[in-house]
Amino acid sequence: MSVGTALSAQQPPPVPQPFPKAGGSNQQPSEPAPPQQPPPATNGTAQSPPPAQPAGQAQPNPATVTPEAELAAKLGLPVYPGAQFMASYDAGRGQRYYLFGSTVPFNDLVAYYKAVLKQRGNLVFDSPATYMFEVGKFDEDTMAFPPGVTIKDFQSQLSNGYPNPKPGGQPAFFPTIIQIVPAPAPAPQPQP
Repeated sequence: MSVGTALSAQQPPPVPQPFPKAGGSNQQPSEPAPPQQPPPATNGTAQSPPPAQPAGQAQPNPATVTPEAELAAKLGLPVYPGAQFMASYDAGRGQRYYLFGSTVPFNDLVAYYKAVLKQRGNLVFDSPATYMFEVGKFDEDTMAFPPGVTIKDFQSQLSNGYPNPKPGGQPAFFPTIIQIVPAPAPAPQPQP
């Protein structure tokens, strides 16, 4: 048995991707960068406290903030509570898309995003049911995907759902997948 054959026999099969990618590129998923933490104070000086929250806003308890909530804040779009981050992919043209698995039925997720995004969205496919909410203008010259949220129903008579890509992860299958494409960062303006 050759080394290449032995290595390929040990690798798990690739995880199916729930949404098409622009340009047909087949890049591996990547985890989002962890949020930057300020370095601990040295030489006996104390760090300044975080800025005070405006009146009427609750300070989040750091012990209850989930990685998904932190990622949602970074993305600028809501992630359904309890949805599990699965992977992010390079969409091309400086964009990434982020996948979350959910055990919540498709219709309930659509109703949630209609309420939270305050828009109707569009059913773009009947089977498998796929619903899109566009939250920004699409510029085909600078974007691979329109910014927004796409919900796809992966559960059917033929499928238990989208397999959890984390070995031994629970649940084993996600009936519904949420794809979030944030608006790309604005290009820096040239200095005069």
